[in-house]
Parts: sequence; structure tokens; C-alpha cells
Amino acid sequence: MPLNLPQLRAFLAVVDTGGFSAAAAELGMTQSAVSHAVASLERELTAPLLIRATPARTTVLGEQVLPHARTALAAARSVEQIAVEAAESMAGTVRLAATPTVCQGLVPSLLRHWREDQPRVTVRVFEGDSAEVAGWLGNGTADAAVLIDPPPGPGVQLADDGYRALLPRDHPLAGEERVDIRDLEDDPFLISPNGCESRIRTIHTRAGLRFDPTHRVRDLATLISMVQAGIGITVLSEVSRSLIPADLVLLPLEPGTSRRLVLTGPQERPWHPAVRTLAESAVTYLALRERGQPQPTRQM
Repeated sequence: MPLNLPQLRAFLAVVDTGGFSAAAAELGMTQSAVSHAVASLERELTAPLLIRATPARTTVLGEQVLPHARTALAAARSVEQIAVEAAESMAGTVRLAATPTVCQGLVPSLLRHWREDQPRVTVRVFEGDSAEVAGWLGNGTADAAVLIDPPPGPGVQLADDGYRALLPRDHPLAGEERVDIRDLEDDPFLISPNGCESRIRTIHTRAGLRFDPTHRVRDLATLISMVQAGIGITVLSEVSRSLIPADLVLLPLEPGTSRRLVLTGPQERPWHPAVRTLAESAVTYLALRERGQPQPTRQM
């Protein structure tokens, strides 16, 4: 029997979920059906693709097959969606990847708009750091992503996201309209080691300061809690504002810098048609939000 998409879909589900039981739940199949599909794929390839452990892991061959399986399924989804689009009945599932701050501060309101504006399109959100998000978009795990400062290309700029100082309300500078990073030199500095660290390092360098964080905290909620507890201060982007509790303030920072948040599809293969629909809808969303201000940047 030749290779088929159900075999590849089962293999990828086991890899992505870490086990046959979880893959069965993800696919809406029985565990035995998933096991049979993977086993038949391995028979076709005459070698095992998975190490049956907890969690399941790919063999050397499985690791080589993995990106091609993702590409094949991404292409199949695109073909299926093109047929849907040709029938003038836009529907389907779009997997959207974004970083934690974007997922928490920007994506919820966008999802609400899409649910009302494009009810036949289902959006599933994947959260990861900047490198993971770009990787998922590149290898087909995600159909679309909100990228930070991507190279020029098609997409919709969702925000020009400026960096801000996060301070407790009882901090001596909390009442200022703007904060100079040099005035925070004596405060313990906290940082989230993600794609924004290089930009925050640049802010310090431009101000002639040494960049020497006291703590590196990956989780955003933990970072905010540590500022609340008076352990130090940090720099976050404006998109984080909705997450800031009442006892903290988020103030414009000098020297100022920002990042572009761009909704886009993959660069190396055709976009899932529903991604273009969501991008067009995002333009409408931003225009409504701006209430007559200049329309968002679009390069479709």
C-alpha cells in the first residue's frame, strides 16, 4: 500500500502530542487506529520512525521524514482550502503562532473579531518564543504567525509596539510622563530571555549603560509578579499593557524604540487561503479600532 495522508497525519500527531493516546484524542480516532496507521507507514518505509517511550521520540529516520511529512500535510490543506475558496465557501482551520506577550495582549481581541467577522474559519493558537514561532511557520506546524520585525514581504502590520518601563506605583519615578533608562541604573533589572532581549540590550547600549540583569525570568506572569514584589523593574512592550495590574505602571521609555508585529503566512510556500481571509479581516479590525486614523500597513 502506498504512503497516504492519514498515515502521515497519525505520525505527526504522535510526534506533536508525545504519545499514541494523546494523538488519538487529537485526531478523534481510537488509539489502535493511530498505532495501525503509524505501523503501516513504518512497514512502507521498512524501518521504525518512532521510539515507543514516554514521551514518544523520533528515530533518526523519523527525524528525516518529519519535515517532509509536515510539508505534505500543509500542501494538502492548501489544496483542500483552494477547493473551498473556489466554491465561494470560505471555511477551515488556521493554526496561528505568536509569542506570549502577543498571545496575551493582542490576540484575544483579534480572535473575537475573527469569530464574528469570519465564523466559518476556526483559529487555533500556538504560543512559543520568537524562534519557535518562526520555526513553526517555516516547517508547516503553523499556517500563520505574528512575527516580530520580519523582513519585507506580504503581511499586515498589527502594531508598532513601543517599549515601556514597568515600575511599582510607589517607585519614585512612577508619576513621571516618561522615564529615562539612565534614571533606572540603580534599580535591579529583570529580563525575560526571549527575542526582545537584544532590543532591550540595545536600549541600554544607546544610553551608555551596562546591560547586566539581576534575574532572567522566562514566564511573563512571574516577571510581572516579581516587579509587584519589589524585586526589581523591567522593560515590556506596549502590547503587554492589558496584563499590567493596578499596582504597577507602564511608562514610555527613553531612549525610545519599538518593534513591528506583523501577521503573515509562510514565505516559502503558498498561504493557506483562509490566512488571506483573516489578514483582510485584520485590516478591517485595525481600521475600526483606530476609529478613522490611518489604515494599517498592508502589503498583500
